[in-house]
Amino acid sequence: MATGKKTYQNTILDIAEALRLSPATISRALNNHPYVKEKTRKDVIDMAAKLGYRRNHMASGLRSNKSRTVGLIVPRVSMFFHAEVITTIQNDLHKQGYSLIICQSNDSVSMERELTETLYASRVDALIAACTLQTVDFSHFDKFTENGTPVIFYDRVPVEPYRATIVKGDDFNGAYQATSHLIAAGCKKIAHISGPLTSNLYQDRAAGFAKAMEEHGLELIPDWIFHQELSAENAMRAMREMFAGGEVPDALFADNDTTAIAAIQFAIEKGITVPDALKVAGYSNDPRTAIITPPITSVEQFPETVGKRIVEALTALLNSDPAEPAYITKAVVVPVQLVSRMSTSTINKNTI
Repeated sequence: MATGKKTYQNTILDIAEALRLSPATISRALNNHPYVKEKTRKDVIDMAAKLGYRRNHMASGLRSNKSRTVGLIVPRVSMFFHAEVITTIQNDLHKQGYSLIICQSNDSVSMERELTETLYASRVDALIAACTLQTVDFSHFDKFTENGTPVIFYDRVPVEPYRATIVKGDDFNGAYQATSHLIAAGCKKIAHISGPLTSNLYQDRAAGFAKAMEEHGLELIPDWIFHQELSAENAMRAMREMFAGGEVPDALFADNDTTAIAAIQFAIEKGITVPDALKVAGYSNDPRTAIITPPITSVEQFPETVGKRIVEALTALLNSDPAEPAYITKAVVVPVQLVSRMSTSTINKNTI
């Protein structure tokens, strides 16, 4: 019900009048200008809180041509790796006075395109993106690069050269390490469940797997190699196909931990002992791999380090000479590390 009382948002002028200071002094205090005395700054902040002052970031951005916001597009915020990267980016950017707008593409190319339009309209100072598994045309990011707005792709990145900064894990080496580890454990019939080859991740991991197998003279069996969405359901379907009868694998290298966990569950249901009859290695070192029985060998991607490298690159770009290219030409590659656990060990018999 209307009360007849007029409401309005307090402005810098109201704070200036209350403290008997100039609007310019109020503005400098709110922007942490070094020439403002600490007592004055505190008085201004306290009065701003008392009056319920809310800074208009949009107006400030229009005046300075800087919004102090960074856009971030990820496939799904629920994924362990991306959740850790997001946390690091947000915390580190906050220390520099930037806000992060987090968007989720749901691994949909059309949604990813819509989100780039939204973030561009929001005048973000930079864009960070981990693309969908099916993104092969990156033209919807051109509006940023053509306008000199830095774009950083991480994890899921363009395969072909693009005018953006790339931060990625060493996926080839991670897959090579995991496969070599299975071979060193005595495995000779190794299956591989991978993701769609439209993505750089699975191109690199497939290449690392194949290289390790080739170096040790082991055959790649087409019926044991899958390129699919890495869901638990698809993993169970692939396992059923491989163990339907006849010759079966003695090891599985899975390109994510969800698939590795599903493989362990399949083994339990079928009475297949892990690691004696089947050894399993995953990728990402999801916390679940350490608590399942048996604990699963996996590749650590160091998501916190990835997040920090992204912020370091972004900081350098935002502080660079406007005449310079708004991207770093050489890809930033974050090392990975194999974490060996009981799913590939031969020490304990009858683990499950």
